[in-house]
Amino acid sequence: MMWRRSIAPDRGMLFPYATPDYLAFWMKNTLIPLDLIFIRADGTIARIAANAPPHSLGRIEAGEPVTAVLEIAGGRAAELGIAPGDRVEW
Repeated sequence: MMWRRSIAPDRGMLFPYATPDYLAFWMKNTLIPLDLIFIRADGTIARIAANAPPHSLGRIEAGEPVTAVLEIAGGRAAELGIAPGDRVEW
């Protein structure tokens, strides 16, 4: 999502990984706030980092091994009622 000035409410970016790992993201060169949804191997949500601040170099982590991260518009997870423990399918 780097360099984007906006994101439609029904859009996002999925980062799938082959094996579970302790993943960390940052917001360098990201111009808009994002929700980062960390997804476990079983498809359940481990953590939602809501409204990650643009341009931050701080590490955003799930705190446990995950196999995917979904980035969506900041605040959108709350608007949709998405919560840790919910299941994600793609």
